[in-house]
Amino acid sequence: MKSIALLITFIIYSFVSFGQHEDDRTINFPKSIELVNKVPNKENVWVFILAGQSNMAGRAFVEPMDTISNKRILSLNRTGQLVYAKEPLHFYEPSYTGLDCGLSFAKNLIRNIPDGITILLIPTAVGGSSVSQWLSDSTHRDVKLLTNFQSKVEIAKNYGNIKGILWHQGESDTNPIGISTYEEKLSSLFEVFRTISGNKNLPILAGKIGSYSNDKENWNLINEKIQAVAKQNSDIYIISTSDLKDKGDKVHFDSESQRKMGERLAVKFMSTVK
Repeated sequence: MKSIALLITFIIYSFVSFGQHEDDRTINFPKSIELVNKVPNKENVWVFILAGQSNMAGRAFVEPMDTISNKRILSLNRTGQLVYAKEPLHFYEPSYTGLDCGLSFAKNLIRNIPDGITILLIPTAVGGSSVSQWLSDSTHRDVKLLTNFQSKVEIAKNYGNIKGILWHQGESDTNPIGISTYEEKLSSLFEVFRTISGNKNLPILAGKIGSYSNDKENWNLINEKIQAVAKQNSDIYIISTSDLKDKGDKVHFDSESQRKMGERLAVKFMSTVK
């Protein structure tokens, strides 16, 4: 009887602890959605597609500052409605989603572009996805990756002009097989992205994966492949993440690092504007 009582106590404790952990993760999530009533003129909307895996989908802690909307920064919600952007932007993995770099990117960008320009952020990243899964249009965590990307691009074209892709991915490919084909497959995927967007010179801005992993050798090899893709293809721009910190799991960027990544991507994009 004593052992049964201990087992019941453990189960209850585990359940409560999980609930408390979940509440902590979502405590600052927005309590309301702000729909866009007046859609800006298409010629004044710059669209950016967010793609990749979990560090683009966002796993960092959302703080109140990350949920303050701006009338010049828009996004799409789960049902495809145009909304004023608040973190978290991604909605494909509700049990995991957190702060990504998207809103930080847009906030930094609007400080340096004409006041009449609105930014539209389109989330398509899904955690744990490999470059092979993207390239083969695999279904991952209930999302058909490339098909979803294409459908979101078509929606985006109705609202504005696609100005770039923000990409962060590679952690799922830090293994011998993934590393051996990564450069070729990433180059091919970027070509597919540009074909879908209708712009063969579309800027693609990518962040290297973090430098905090215990598997430093393989993570460094992926970063070398990412850099090689940028060197061999035009209009691909890479930002460094070597000084950024993880949230304690040796995989995902923390909140401050996500905001810094957004800022760096914005600076890099501005350097591409002719």
